[in-house]
Amino acid sequence: MKTEKAYFAAGCFWGVEYYLKSLKGVVKTAVGYSGGGASKPTYEQVCSGATGHAETVEVAFDPAVISYKELVRYFFSIHDFTQVNRQGPDIGEQYRSEIFFVDEDQKKVAEEVIEDLREKEYAVATKVTAFQKFWPAEDYHQEYYFKSGKEPYCHVYKKIW
Repeated sequence: MKTEKAYFAAGCFWGVEYYLKSLKGVVKTAVGYSGGGASKPTYEQVCSGATGHAETVEVAFDPAVISYKELVRYFFSIHDFTQVNRQGPDIGEQYRSEIFFVDEDQKKVAEEVIEDLREKEYAVATKVTAFQKFWPAEDYHQEYYFKSGKEPYCHVYKKIW
């Protein structure tokens, strides 16, 4: 099986991981930090706002089962992409909505989906940024909702397409 990777930030990474992991074709997920300047940031450093990182989910997926475009559309369906630096009660730059593209094909797809949303008259605040580095979060953050038996409070699925 050939897998590809995608990186999404949409508020608290626990909820983003919860929803993305449920998709057929998603092989593996990890939560962590992307888009900042510090090396090996900790959760506390990221939450302080000093590193510039966003809470991010790394998604390994099988493109023969689910396309990158389907992932991007689903990403937009599980959070409020019109908010800047927040999701629900979580406020700060680390909770921003951002897609980190790994190549020009991913960038093009992300921009096309955003254009589709704008044509539907959504005010999209999501950034599209070149991927540089993913720093895995501490173990206790990985698969948090699956381990705790709780459900996301900042994310809900809403049908857009």
